[in-house]
Formats: sequence, structure tokens, C-alpha cells
Amino acid sequence: MTALSNDRPQPDTLLVEIARYVLHTEITSEQAWTTAHYCLLDSIGCALEALSYPACTKLLGPIVPGTIVPNGARIPGTNYVLDPVQAAFTLGSMIRWLDYNDTWLAAEWGHPSDNLGGILAVADWLSRTAQAQSKPPLRMHDVLDAMIRAHEIQGVLALENAFNRVGLDHVILVKLATTAVTGKLLGLTEPELINAISHVFLDGHPLRTYRHAPNTGSRKSWAAGDATARGVRLALIARTGEMGYPGVITTPQWGFQDAVMHGQPLKLARSFGSYVMENVLFKISYPAEFHAQTAVEAAMQLHQQLKQMGKSAEDIAHIHIRTHQAALRIIDKKGPLHNPADRDHCLQYMIAVPLIFGRLTAADYEDEVAADPRIDILRGKMTTEEDPQFTRDYYDPEKRSIANALTLTLNDGTVLPEVVVEYPIGHKRRRAEGIPLLIEKFKRHLSHRFAEKQQQQILAHSLNLKQLIEMPVHEWVDLFVV
Repeated sequence: MTALSNDRPQPDTLLVEIARYVLHTEITSEQAWTTAHYCLLDSIGCALEALSYPACTKLLGPIVPGTIVPNGARIPGTNYVLDPVQAAFTLGSMIRWLDYNDTWLAAEWGHPSDNLGGILAVADWLSRTAQAQSKPPLRMHDVLDAMIRAHEIQGVLALENAFNRVGLDHVILVKLATTAVTGKLLGLTEPELINAISHVFLDGHPLRTYRHAPNTGSRKSWAAGDATARGVRLALIARTGEMGYPGVITTPQWGFQDAVMHGQPLKLARSFGSYVMENVLFKISYPAEFHAQTAVEAAMQLHQQLKQMGKSAEDIAHIHIRTHQAALRIIDKKGPLHNPADRDHCLQYMIAVPLIFGRLTAADYEDEVAADPRIDILRGKMTTEEDPQFTRDYYDPEKRSIANALTLTLNDGTVLPEVVVEYPIGHKRRRAEGIPLLIEKFKRHLSHRFAEKQQQQILAHSLNLKQLIEMPVHEWVDLFVV
């Protein structure tokens, strides 16, 4: 066996490309900035709504109760003041908990706004520290800029790199993107940032076990919080001058590609810019796994048809579902569902609830609603089938559809016309239709947490992008403190 050379390699190309994009590429797309603004509001709204769920709130706050952090990051909707790592975990877990924030679908799917946990935590902490030292604080412009870049890193690497195919969870890309953009916020030089990014690939990586039957569980709701917090930690480690590992991706046998990806090279499908933020998908109407969003829309339409006919879900004999391959792989489930995390990743459950009740809310995944026997009875009447064209359109970069089609057969033999929904309301192709509803969603989430006066103060400082980007980060976050 020939010994490997001990000459230190030059940094892997991907490490360099990410660092140079983060530090040196200007974001000029007006559409990206506008979409990032909506993404910020939506993500914070989702975080606030999660505070109504004890399964989430039990995980939040300082690791050691009573810990005091000078100039610590504040957590919207709470009175927590935390160090930036724990703040990233707390806010990141809140954003992701209800599966209601934005989505990116490609060879690897994920939720790029998960990175906001780390971004806002670091920016707020740095802003408060600067203020205490009589230095200029960071502005919300810095937050939105970091969001665009984090979306781009996570989303572009997801286009042709299927980490799920080797059993890894997509939050590896949250860790990567957070490390890169919070490294910039922390003032890392290009070599320091390359070092930080190398540690991401060197790290241990989460398995997808908690997302799939028969082990689906609530870790999938805090995995992104864990990943964005880990990204902040790695960036802080690099800031101390800790060395990096330049060949971490490509070194034979011991590198990421050989040791983790089974020899598959990491691919960069396109140059980094602002493509992902411009095309990201919003979950507007329903807190449902995104591959089911169009199925829920179709089920809602069919609920109305049944109602107009004087019938109900109990009159249904059979439901045929045409869908795409990704939905079958992730959320096609039969048998018992054990917890809310299991239910919001079950296509049949997410169709049954709107057919029965004419709604789908986060509360509908809880045990009280799930105990209704009509849900499992209706699930048992469903069959699924892949439509190859739906799958092709799902992967087509010009379409990125997420199509589902439902056909109901009633007990009397009547077959209702198939309802097909190709693009959910949060898709770019329905952006004009969706944004007003997205703002209403944000307002609704504010109303569940704050008194009217505080709601109006938040809206007055948040809805105008030009005004928002000039605002010091800590002042904007203070609007949400209770």
C-alpha cells in the first residue's frame, strides 16, 4: 500500500467558492431582497406560533436556568437573553417546529429559513455588543443579506447532491450555510472562513432516522435548531484562529466524499448568486410537509364539493391519489401514527383531515384530533400511485411543480372529477396570489402572542422594506420581547 503524501493540500474548491461568495459577491437582485423580507416576517411568525406548543417550549431557553449573558441575544415572543449558540438553537427550533416555514425542493429538500435562527442570534448579539461599546450596531440589512446567502448555499448544493440517499438528513446544509454566513457577520477573514467551513464537513452528521417510519419523531422539529446552533459554534471556533482541514472533502478514503458520500463527488449545479431566494417556496395556507401541500388544497376543494352535494367524508368509498416519487418516498404511510411529528409527515392523514373537517391547522396533528376514528377509517380507503410526469415536473428546474391529484369514489358509485393541483399557493408561479395571504399569516401569528398596541408597533417597523433594512438589529428584535 502506497503511503499518502503528507504535503498539506490547497483548500478544496468548494470551500473556497463558498467563502468567496459569502465575502465578495454583491447581492443586486431586487426580487431577492423583497423575497428575503417576506421570508423574515414569515419565519418569525412561525416561531411565535410555535410558542403555543409545550413540546417545543420545554426545549427552549438557557441550558442552565438563570444564566445571565451580557449583551445576549433576545428571543422573539419570550424574555430569554441567551448566548448566540443557545439563542440559535432556541430560535431555530421555534421557526421549524410547526413545519410552516419556507421550503426548497430538489435532489435534497430542506427549509433554508432554518438558518435564520443562527443569523438573527449572532446579529442581535453583535449589535447589542457594539451598542454597549459605543460602536455602530448591525442593521437589518445585514440580516437579510445573510439570509439570501444562506438560502443560496443550502439551495444550490441541494440541487444535485442527495444526502438523503446515503441516509443523512438535510440539516447538514443548514449547518453549512449558517457557518458560512455567521462567519461573515463575525468578521472572519477568507482563510478563517475556509477553516470554519471545513469543520462542517469534518463534523458528525445527523441520520434521517427521525424523519421516516417507523421512527418518526419530534427530533425532526428541533434538528434544524441544532444544526444552525452548531454552525454558529463552528464559526466562533474559527474566530479563535483554530486551524482548518483543507482537503476535508476530497482526500481519498478519509475525506467527506469517500467516507460519507460513498465516493460520490459533491456537485455545484450553478454559480452562487440569489437564485434560491428568488424561487423559494412559502407554506402559506397549511402547516404541512411541502410534498402534500397541493394534496391538501385538492382535499379542501373536494370538501366543498361534498358539502354542496349534501354529503360528507363518510360518503367516500375510495380515494385515489396520483402523486410524485418524492411524496411516496417521504410521506406515504399506512398503519398507526404515533405522534404529531408522525402525522404531519403522512400524506393520507393530511388529506383525511381537510376532507372531514374542512381545515388543516397545527392543532390537527395533536392527539385530541387524531383520536377521531373517522381519520384512520378514511386513511384506509386511500391508494397512492406515482405519476411519472408529476415526478419529471418536480425535478424540472423550469417548473419545480409539486403536483397531487385526488379522485373520490362515493358509496353510491359516483366518481367525482379528479382534482389536480400542480403548484401550491406558496410557489413562485403563484407569488402574486400568495404574498397578501403571507402577510395575513404573519399578522395572525402576531395576534396570538401580543397585545394590539405591540402588534401595531411591530407592523409599523416591519412591513416597509426600505425602512426595515436601516433599523439596528437589536431595536427590531426588541419589538418582539415580552
